[in-house]
Amino acid sequence: MSIWKQPVSVETMSALSVGTAVAHLGIEFLEVGEDFIRARVPVDSRTVQPYGLLHGGVSVVLAETLGSIGAMASAPVGHRAVGLDINANHLRGASSGWVTGTARPVHIGRTTQVWAIELVNDAGELTCVSRITVAMLAQK
Repeated sequence: MSIWKQPVSVETMSALSVGTAVAHLGIEFLEVGEDFIRARVPVDSRTVQPYGLLHGGVSVVLAETLGSIGAMASAPVGHRAVGLDINANHLRGASSGWVTGTARPVHIGRTTQVWAIELVNDAGELTCVSRITVAMLAQK
């Protein structure tokens, strides 16, 4: 059974990202499932730090993007999702290819949501685990 209360698709997420940091970093939305959203970021000159590894902040941008969109799409119409807290544990570096993130809800409440995001490299190895807490604001 789907958790989505608002329309969400690869096309709508991509359209929302035009002209944003998401587009600038080359993040691509891949899939929307019954209870998850998936996207990927390239490991290239836009996204690496001086050692040639994916910048940890870029991993967090991918995680926050996925968790925030998931929260927005699983909330009643008229609510806004605003990030309260995010953490990330960087487990393995990535120096080429793509890093793919998958976000799933841990808690979908009336006023807060918590989402867990796992990022993996092209070999399917965990590169980062992240968790975001989102405040759900009702329209005034």
